[in-house]
Amino acid sequence: MPTSGIQLKHRWSVGHNYLAGITLGDWWRLLAANRFDVDAPYWHRAAVVTALSLVNSVHRWRERRWDADIAATALAGPPLFVLGHWRSGTTHLHNLFAQDVDQFAYANTYQVINPHTFLATEDLNSRLFAGLVPKTRPMDNMALSFRTPQEDEFAPCLMTGLSPYMGVTFPRHDAAYERFLTFHDASPEEVAAWKAAFLWFVKKLTLKHGRAIVLKSPTHTARVRLLLELFPDARFVHVHRHPYEVFQSFRHYYDTAMWYTYLQRPDLEVIDARILARYTEMHDALFADRALVPEGRFHELRYEDLERDPLGQMRETYARLGLAGFDRAAPRLTAYLATLRDYEKNAFAPLAPDDRARVAQEWRRSFEVWGYRA
Repeated sequence: MPTSGIQLKHRWSVGHNYLAGITLGDWWRLLAANRFDVDAPYWHRAAVVTALSLVNSVHRWRERRWDADIAATALAGPPLFVLGHWRSGTTHLHNLFAQDVDQFAYANTYQVINPHTFLATEDLNSRLFAGLVPKTRPMDNMALSFRTPQEDEFAPCLMTGLSPYMGVTFPRHDAAYERFLTFHDASPEEVAAWKAAFLWFVKKLTLKHGRAIVLKSPTHTARVRLLLELFPDARFVHVHRHPYEVFQSFRHYYDTAMWYTYLQRPDLEVIDARILARYTEMHDALFADRALVPEGRFHELRYEDLERDPLGQMRETYARLGLAGFDRAAPRLTAYLATLRDYEKNAFAPLAPDDRARVAQEWRRSFEVWGYRA
């Protein structure tokens, strides 16, 4: 397991640490659930989060004036979920759908980090504090700002604490949070709390934007059943990538972005095993549940094909999902793709033979189902 990421262990960035948007009551409950077990190198992070949580709580009180409107909001259309394991191309696909502004809205970075307060604070704070967000993500060269599309897992994570992402922040307690990937072993009360928070967030986005919402979080790949219970008419598009590339890129993700979120020292020796196990758990859930999606509401594509022919793949995705409006969105898609011409992907050395063999064995089902060569 690489260790260069240890260079980042003391850094703080609002754009990289989702806890910046937590409220005081939720922060206290999170610390108590983890026995206030924060390691000394990260005390400064805990102090910053505490200070921000006080401010967030004030803004949450201000935002309560919209609660009745949020509760009464009807969705503008069935949500569209972009599914896929981390580092499989979900961000690229999400960004492409986000160009269809006539049909879709999306959760941006500011909104997912400030789920309790964005109606009251986004317009001003996203301008005042834009400089606090790095221009690119720490694990790759994808653009980052308060306005860019962002994965929505952070919102219910902050609202409920019921997310495997909390296990990254508190790695010694990872097992306690892992059940929130699929929610298979969660209590009925936990499932109900997560559903209520997520629906509230989607309705809040709808109130702000007035359009159907396109949502992207790798964790949703393991929750198709739950999402259908909330949104029976939802559409799903799943992007997958060669497992060797996913493994290398996700390992790099742990060695870069994850260092901004820790409040406990991670055990670097178990990270590879965690990557392998989570991938298997996620795809076991997907393979079990995707047949529940009604005909014409689930489409699957390869990242390699999306990279080679993005317009053609988007045209096919719209057709397969019964979505109108591709021709109207195509000029904006073309313009966005033009901005990526100089984009440089991460380059990694070939996987060691032992790593290749382990990935090929443990992720064999994905190689077979999607036709990848081991």
